[in-house]
Amino acid sequence: MPLSFYVVRCTAPGCTREAVYKIAARWSDGLTDELKTYSLACAECLAELFAAAQVRRAGCRLAPGESLEPPGIYELHRGCRDKSLKRRVDLESALAKAQLEPSGQLGNPETTPPGGLTGRFLVE
Repeated sequence: MPLSFYVVRCTAPGCTREAVYKIAARWSDGLTDELKTYSLACAECLAELFAAAQVRRAGCRLAPGESLEPPGIYELHRGCRDKSLKRRVDLESALAKAQLEPSGQLGNPETTPPGGLTGRFLVE
C-alpha cells in the first residue's frame, strides 16, 4: 500500500505556507536523546519562530539527568528522520547577529541568510 504524503504547514499563527524548517532542541534524559520540536517554519516566519523558541527554551525546567540544548534550525525533508536532518548553523548565526541590530530587521546583506529571510525578532 503506497504512503500518502501531506504538506507540512508553518506553525506561525495565521500562516498557511509550507514549512521548510524545523526549529528544535536536542533533549536527553541520559539514556535516550531526540529532537524536541518548538515549531515548523516557512522561510518568511523563521526569524519570529526561532526567537520565540529561544524564549520558550529559557523557561524550561529540567529534571535531574536531563539536558536540553539551545534551539537549532533544521532543514525539513520529506521522509527523513530527525537524526538525518541537516542543521543550519549558518541561519542560526545570521539570525542571532540580526537580533543584535537595533532595528531587528533582517534586511542587512551581511546578516540576511541565503533565501532572503524577512521578519522581525520578538523583543522582550
